[in-house]
Amino acid sequence: MPPSRPFRSTTAAAAAAAAALALLISGCSSGTSSPGGAASPGRSTEAGADRPASDTSPLKPLPAAVPADLRPYYDQKLSWHDCGVAGFQCATMKAPLDYAQPSPATDLKLAVARRKATGPGPRIGSLLVNPGGPGGSAIDYLQQYAPQPATVRARYDMVATDPRGVARSEPIECLTDRQMDRFTQTDTTPDTPAEVNQLVTADRDFAEGCESHSGKLLPHVSTIEAARDMDVLRAILGDKKLNYVGASYGTFLGATYAGLFPSRSGRLVLDGATDPTLDSRAVNLEQTAGFNTAFTAFAKDCVKKKDCPLGTENATDAGRRLSALFKKLDAHPLDTGQDRKLTESLATTGVIAAMYDQGAWPMLREAIAQAESGNGSGLLALSDSYYERDASGHYANQMFANPAVNCLDLPPAFTSPDQVRAALPAFRKASPVFGDNFAWSALSCAYWPVKATGTVHRIPAKGADPIVVVGTTRDPATPYVWAKGLAAQLSSGTLLTYVGDGHTAYGRGSDCIDTAINTFLLDGTPPAKNKRCT
Repeated sequence: MPPSRPFRSTTAAAAAAAAALALLISGCSSGTSSPGGAASPGRSTEAGADRPASDTSPLKPLPAAVPADLRPYYDQKLSWHDCGVAGFQCATMKAPLDYAQPSPATDLKLAVARRKATGPGPRIGSLLVNPGGPGGSAIDYLQQYAPQPATVRARYDMVATDPRGVARSEPIECLTDRQMDRFTQTDTTPDTPAEVNQLVTADRDFAEGCESHSGKLLPHVSTIEAARDMDVLRAILGDKKLNYVGASYGTFLGATYAGLFPSRSGRLVLDGATDPTLDSRAVNLEQTAGFNTAFTAFAKDCVKKKDCPLGTENATDAGRRLSALFKKLDAHPLDTGQDRKLTESLATTGVIAAMYDQGAWPMLREAIAQAESGNGSGLLALSDSYYERDASGHYANQMFANPAVNCLDLPPAFTSPDQVRAALPAFRKASPVFGDNFAWSALSCAYWPVKATGTVHRIPAKGADPIVVVGTTRDPATPYVWAKGLAAQLSSGTLLTYVGDGHTAYGRGSDCIDTAINTFLLDGTPPAKNKRCT
């Protein structure tokens, strides 16, 4: 099912985030810019005013002095060793399960990896990266892309840690692979009371599985705790300030760090930004509209082609044709050549996966054409990429870490099926194609076994060094308005705009974006005000 909040990385979505990290490591050539899109401190310069200033409470910084009971964590020494990947070193750092009551008996072990700067040029420090999710493995990204040469890579030790509950760092577990197969096939557009009950049962079973397997950890995987872990790592690495590049959910993690530790925030790049002033319902509704914008862009491109499986008329007609295909699959799932059939829910997820990156559009056109001819294998493959299900049928931990973090960071969007039903008109208006799916999927956190500890808030991060917030105008997963909102509330935020499609902008083909970010990372100079790139 699509996430209860957006920030899930996928193989298709990861293409964008991974490209951003790849570029971070490989560097890029210079480019040109065009005027329009930066935010001055505390105010949006875009028409901007399309969202009123938030009256939510600010995230308050933590005391600058490290408490005595946390000093052993800040003073620990890492024992670096070979990772088994050429050029990398790995280590394990300790972090308290509960920052309010640290105890060695319950310490977490968090995985860390680095590739040291090799020059030319003097070393600037460490540069921490996070590809998003929540639940994406930062170490996997780092190890996959760091071998590429780069001017930025040459000046920094590239560092990643899998956040608590993720991958190598005390991973949260919930369901078996077989159980996950059934969960992903659950109908997320229920038409009858019986189907609503099936959806609720699936969400409850998922939550109970997480509590059964990872109950002690579930109350302690919030973004605030992950940000505090990053400050411990910063100190261990010997850096006075944290330098960081985060994509998608990684922007929320990075902004949270700046809010908690403004005096220790160095050069932060937040690409595909999220807005912490939004509650879960608003997040889901605006993301629904974001995917509708992305689908419209795909459809407009598709109908220009003679072989477009959604017709050659216009985007509206293409949407109706796709909705008709989903309706057919709801009644009659398609064979895929496997023991799993293509259901409506899996097909919808497959289409959503391809919206993250326009590079996946040709694959999506082919997959829809296959489905129209009775073969569901293409859309199933796209869905599997979204859920990170490998060829052996194994699901990555991200599918469990994602709701664990999201359901802890904010109260649920809906607490009952009746609330979803009341919201359906708004979601259908936001997206005639995806509205029902997103609305019903937003019910999942209602049954989470741990009450949310986070609330909506502003992040002013007063006193922080300049922070670059990057927004893409037709980003499906993190709509552009979110980047404007985050840049406006950050007292030192600068909005860098990419006019285009896809999720995130760094490393996706714009020399203008890439040069602006690399310049910032190398010499600390943020992009000019009102900078827009294509």
